This record gives sequence, C-alpha cells and structure tokens, in this order.
Amino acid sequence: MYFRLIKGDIAKSKLISLTTMLFVAVAAMLVSLAAILAANLAGAVDTLMEQAKTPHFLQMHSGEIDMQRLEAFAAQQTNVEDFQVLEFLNIDGGEISIGENTLADSVQGNGLSVQSERFDYLLDLSGNVISAAEGEIYVPISYWKSGTAQVGDRVTIHGREFTIAGLLRDSQMNSLLASSKRFLVNERDYLQLQEAGATEYLIEFRLRDVSAIGALETAYTEAGLEANGPMVTWRLFQLMNALSDGLMIAVIVLISILVVAIAFMCIRFTLLAKIEDDYREIGVMKAVGLRVSHIRGIYLAKYAAIAAAGCLLGYALSFLFRGSLTENIRLYMGESKNAHLAPLFGLLGILLIFLAIILYVGAVLRRFRRISAAEAIRFGAAQEKSAGARRLRLSKNTLLGTNIFLGVKDVLSRGRLYATMLVVLVLAAFILIVPQNLHNTISGRGFIRYMGIGDCDLRIDIQQTDDIAGKAAEIAAAMEADSAISRHTVLTTKTFRLRTVDGAEERITVELGDHAAFPVEYTHGGAPGAEDEIALSTINADELGKQVGDTVALLVGGSERQLTVCGVYSDVTNGGKTAKAVFADDEAGIMWSIVCAAIPDRGLVDDRVAEYAVRFPFAKVSDIDEFIAQMYGATIASVGLAARVAIVASLLITVLVTLLFMRMLLAKDRYSIAVMKAFGYTGGDITVQYVARAVFVLVVGVILGTLLANTLGESIAGLAVSSVGASLFRFTVNPLTAYLLCPLMMAAAVLVATMLGTSGIGRVQISENIKE
Repeated sequence: MYFRLIKGDIAKSKLISLTTMLFVAVAAMLVSLAAILAANLAGAVDTLMEQAKTPHFLQMHSGEIDMQRLEAFAAQQTNVEDFQVLEFLNIDGGEISIGENTLADSVQGNGLSVQSERFDYLLDLSGNVISAAEGEIYVPISYWKSGTAQVGDRVTIHGREFTIAGLLRDSQMNSLLASSKRFLVNERDYLQLQEAGATEYLIEFRLRDVSAIGALETAYTEAGLEANGPMVTWRLFQLMNALSDGLMIAVIVLISILVVAIAFMCIRFTLLAKIEDDYREIGVMKAVGLRVSHIRGIYLAKYAAIAAAGCLLGYALSFLFRGSLTENIRLYMGESKNAHLAPLFGLLGILLIFLAIILYVGAVLRRFRRISAAEAIRFGAAQEKSAGARRLRLSKNTLLGTNIFLGVKDVLSRGRLYATMLVVLVLAAFILIVPQNLHNTISGRGFIRYMGIGDCDLRIDIQQTDDIAGKAAEIAAAMEADSAISRHTVLTTKTFRLRTVDGAEERITVELGDHAAFPVEYTHGGAPGAEDEIALSTINADELGKQVGDTVALLVGGSERQLTVCGVYSDVTNGGKTAKAVFADDEAGIMWSIVCAAIPDRGLVDDRVAEYAVRFPFAKVSDIDEFIAQMYGATIASVGLAARVAIVASLLITVLVTLLFMRMLLAKDRYSIAVMKAFGYTGGDITVQYVARAVFVLVVGVILGTLLANTLGESIAGLAVSSVGASLFRFTVNPLTAYLLCPLMMAAAVLVATMLGTSGIGRVQISENIKE
C-alpha cells in the first residue's frame, strides 16, 4: 500500500520531489566526499611515514659534530629504538640548473643527500626505497608539480651533470612549508660534490614510545648536545604533510554542514506545503478514526524513499569526484592504507544523513496532533494569522509602487511562511562568501603574519656560512644607504636554555632584534619592547604553561635572566617552537639571520632582489610575494578550488530553492491570484509582486548572510586554520567580492528562478479558482 501511495504522490509532485531529492543528493555527496577524503588523507600520511620510517625526533645541526658523544647519549636512552646522523649538503640555488631552469630564485634550501641505510628513507612514486646509480638524481615531487623538472631532464650542479631518473617522496620535506628540499644522488657523486656546499647534519631518533618525545627532548637539551638548527618532531611532520589537502577538506566539511542544513529547510518547507495541500484529507482521516501514527507513516514513507534515493545518488556522485580530489594526496603520499575503508566511511556519512532526515521528518510530522479534524474539514487549510503588517496601508504608501508595496506587505504579513526561504538564502550567502574570504585571506600577503613571519617586501636569509653577524651587518649597511628602502631590520636567531618550574632545562630558539619593524600577529599581548620581555610561540606557551604576564627563566651568558612573557603568537616555522626578544647577547652562537626590508615603490622590488642576489651571493634573497607563492602555493590552490566549488553550490542552491518556493507559493496562492485578476491586475502586475517578495527576502538574507559570514564564518574558518598552526585568524575581506559580486550573483540567481517559478501565473484561470 505504501508503495502505491508513494508512487502516486511523487507522480503528482515531480518537481518538488525531484528538487528535494537533489538537495539530499548534494548534501550526501559532500558529506561522503569529506569522509572519504579525510580517511584517505589520514591513511596516506600514516602510510608515507611508516614506509619512510620517519624519525620521531629530528635535530638539525650546522657546525662541528661529536659522533661518539651522540652515540653514547642514544645508548643511554632506553626509549630510543634507533639512532642515526645523516648529512644534508646545502647547495646554493644558483649552482643548480634543471634543464633551462635554475633554482636561484627558490626560497627553499636545496641540497643533496644519499639514501639512508636504517630509516628516514626517500621513496619513489611506488613507495619503494630508492637506490640511485652514478649519474642519476631524484628530485622532489614539488619541482615536477611546478613544471620546473621532468623525468629525463639534465641537471647541472656545480658543473657536474646528472639525469633525472625519477621523483622522490620525502616524508620530512614533502610540504612546501618545509624550508628545505632533498635531492637524492649516489654516494660517489655526493663525495665528489662535497666541497661545493655546506654540510648540515640531521640527528635523528626513532622511539619505542612516541608519546615520550618530550622526555627525549628534555634529556637532549640537558646533555648539551649539538643543537645549532631547528628541532622538529613527529607531530609537526604529520601536520605539514596534511596541510594543503587538510584545509581543502575543512572547507568541504563546512560547505557540507551548511548544505545539510539547507536540505532540512527544504524538506521542512515541502513537507509543510504538502500537509497544507492535504489538510482536508488529513482531517477526514482523523475523523474516521485513523490513528495519527498511521497518517504519519504515509508521509514518513514518502520522505524515506526520497531520502534513500538522494543518499544513494549522492554516494554515487562522490565516486565521480573523489578521484580528482584525491589525486594530490596520492601524488605526494601514495596510496592510503585506508583506501579500502574510505568508501565505508563515505557510506557511514550518508547513513547518518538518512537517519537524520528520518528523525527530522518525524519531528515535523508531530504537528498532526495539533490538527483539528473539524477545522480541517470545514476550512480545508490552516488558518493563517497575518498580524505582522497591520499598520501597512496602501493608501499611506508614497514611496513604493503598488505592486512592489503589495509584495513587501505579503512578506511581512506571512513572515513564518517566508522564514524558510530567508534561512536558506542566509546559508547560501554564507556558503558563497566564507570560502571566498578564506581564500582571499590565505592568498594575501598579510596571512604570513599569522604563521610567524613578518610582512616585508624584501627578505634576505643568511645561514650555512661563516661570520653570519658580520655579513648581516654588511647587508644592513647597504640597505641604510639605499634610498629605495624605507626601513629594515636584522633578526638573529640563537639557541638558549630555559629552566622549567620543576628545575629541568629545555632548549628554546629565540629570535633577537626589532620585532616592531615587521610584526607578526599576536594571539595575546604584543611584541617585546624591553630587554626583560619575551614573546612565546603558541606551542612553546602551551608546553611551558605560560601566559602573558608570567615569567620564564632563561640562561643567558652563563647566568639566569628572568623575562616576562609579553605576547603569544602563532608560528609554523622551525618546528613551531620559537620565541622573540630584544635583549643583547654576544656569547651564544648564531644559527641564522634574516634581514627584512620595506620598499614603498613595489616596482623596484625585482630590481633590488636581482641586485642584492649578485652583491651578496652568500645569502638567499627573496621577494616576499614569491616567498609566499612558493611556501603556500599548494595550500592556496586547494582552498581556491574549494572556493570555486562553493560558488557553484551556492548559486545552484539559490536557484533550486527559489524556484521550488515560487512554484509552491503559486500553488498556495491560486485563489488570491484569481481574485486579483478579477479586480483587474494583469499577469505582469502579479509577477512584479512575486519578484518584489523574492527580492525583499533576498536583500534581508544577503545582509544577514554577509554579517554572519564575517563574524561566525571567521570563527569557523579560524578553527580550520588553527589546525595548521595559526591560533589567531582574521578575515581579509575583498569588498568588491564580498559586498558586490557575491550579492549580484545571488540576485541574478533569485531573479532567474523567480521568473521561471512564476511563469504559471498566466495559466491561473479565474473561473477555475475563484469558486474555491
């Protein structure tokens, strides 16, 4: 019986049923995609790091190294499963040519490595440990992805030629956020080029218990072992590998949640409209003694069938898109160990959508209990209360035309009826604007301030060389004499020991210099200005349990110095464990220096980059825009893709909902349309009234949606960005896009859908409808 009723009901309302099913399908597709992508990403990261045997604790070090002392330390640590020291030969980018390209402008630290014998393997695209023959070189995937390198190209390094034999996956340095990239060569080739660069050591540990990384770090610091370089742990390797695709998945999750909410709104609206159409029949069924549960079962069966069809269609559609969306994951990390489970996660996602719809429909159908059988049989419809616009009188209207006035008055009179469309348009505006704002924010120059890097025009890195302080001073003197540079500063990074509350010592990387010249964004407090102040990165502040106003004990020059925490900031550089201070110190060794400069005339930046690169060949000179493109290009592209998908989804939702709403409103208002025609209103007049209703609701919806997108949307986007290390986040809004283009696109969609939805006004006959 249910099957015949469902079939007949769907046949009578094909458009409504199809539109509802499409919304369910889109919601199910996005939820399924998000689940499949998240499962694949998590599994791919784990697979890559397991195949490569990524170190749990890595200390990079430049300078002399005492192997016997390191080996003795590793032997004393019961939690250390394996230990090794690898060499990384830093080569100046200008010495590396790939085909007709050179890496002189690369912001990455490029260098040569040989294959490890124990762990931290460099893998090919099949996940196998690479063995490079003489004359062969394997290049990072990122250079192939950017078009810089192709398999078979000739590579020249310091005059020695190689042939690219393949691409490599590097579980440490895959991400563009990793400041260095490893090229793999044969041991003999490496030895012959050893004098062409500066050797950096990778001191690596594999642990039996990964949760005890903090204890190893403390022991390493207290032992006073080699530490002239960043320290990175397992968690940060995972974070950097998942960054780009993780943000894209976060945006898809946000969109899917909103589309699910819109699907519920549409189901509610269509269900209430159907109940209204069947009001008299429902009254008759109640009058003859049919139980409410049986009446509810009829409607519930129909929406269960629509939800099941929509969920299955959405699940099938997710398979069409998942290949292209997981392509980047497979390229950089290989096949996920969760690949066979990912479809099950997607299936679980649509099952949750289906159950949620059934529960929601059941909740809406509870209103059957409030329907009076006598009232339903007598009036055939619920009695509307239109008290919302009693003071609006056509006789008092002097601003609006008659048809526009009547349209606006109808919205105000029947506010509850239009509330569903308003909520949907608010959510559609939210879907449209938030991803655009997020993309605009992370693609803008200011975003680097949330990641621990000051916003300058010219950045010069000095490391892997002797007399870093003297060379930084030489560059600063040149900038002082350069009229094109309005201001500059030198930031010097050193390592100090910090005494914790329990008396243990931890190593902390502190950047010394003027931090007010090119400030980062601070989550709490601000930049250090006095010698007794220090700002901590979020990770350091959390691990040390420090807040603004607390004190830390820093060992400087052999004595303990009490410093007050003046600020907390986000940082993804150097393992995320950094600090900033302004005190002077002449004893601790310099790890590296950065010279930042502002050039008001942006047209001179390229000239200054070229000039300083030639003048100071020992330094890496970067235009900050190029620095951003190379560091965050993949992340920006991923979020940009999600933002474009959001535009299509939002406009499609707007068109379908408006079309559905107008068709159902037209069916509901047949009698009133016939009455207006009897009073002399033309079809064009009535169409203008409906357009006025739609535009009025649109304007309110876009205003509310825009306000929510720039407040609540900023908070939600901040949650996604905080997962990649930025604990503070504020939208950089493009007014042209957020306040003009997005509303115009929605307005066009609403107008088109309204014209299509009201095209049946001319077919409403007075003789057929006035008798009702």
